[in-house]
Amino acid sequence: MNAPLLLNRSFADEPDLAALAVDLLRGPKALTELSIEDARRVISYTRLIRVREGEVLTREGEPAGDGFMLLLIDGEVTVDNIVPSRTEPMVVSVLGPGHLIGETALLDGGPRTATCIATTPIIGAGLSRNAVLRMISADPEAAVKLMIGISARMAQRLRAVNQQQRVYHQLLSAMQGEVGELQRQLQHVMDGSMSRAGRQAED
Repeated sequence: MNAPLLLNRSFADEPDLAALAVDLLRGPKALTELSIEDARRVISYTRLIRVREGEVLTREGEPAGDGFMLLLIDGEVTVDNIVPSRTEPMVVSVLGPGHLIGETALLDGGPRTATCIATTPIIGAGLSRNAVLRMISADPEAAVKLMIGISARMAQRLRAVNQQQRVYHQLLSAMQGEVGELQRQLQHVMDGSMSRAGRQAED
């Protein structure tokens, strides 16, 4: 996200949502490495953000700006990627409560890697790069644990991509083998047909 959307306020006004955000941040879809106290400290640096249905949260290739990361508390978001063989973006996943969006841009501030669109009204906890810098200054222990958690999450994603590449390579090799066998069979049939045609011509 280049900027907070629609509503941006402190979680101090919404203690129930803050408690839910703490639980979700430590959940299996986000940063399981954080203790409950670590998560509370991180959430204290976030802002409560509400997004209308249909809003574009991030757009693939665009600058990240302040590098907001969003923890989804309520609602769903589609994640689209541009595929070279297609003219339109392809939905690659649907994210719901507990998922993180934009953690890569939070680290490096680089261009967004996907387009994320709110398919329902969204409630989230937004964490900017500026907020992380304040955390590093005021609470370096919490900042380090946050960075370790995000890095671990990205490492898991990289392993999953590598595993997918291995599976694709195996499938490609198997398909190439099948195509080669079909070509050999076709050549055998063609050779047989030519041989029979030659014998018929001699007769």
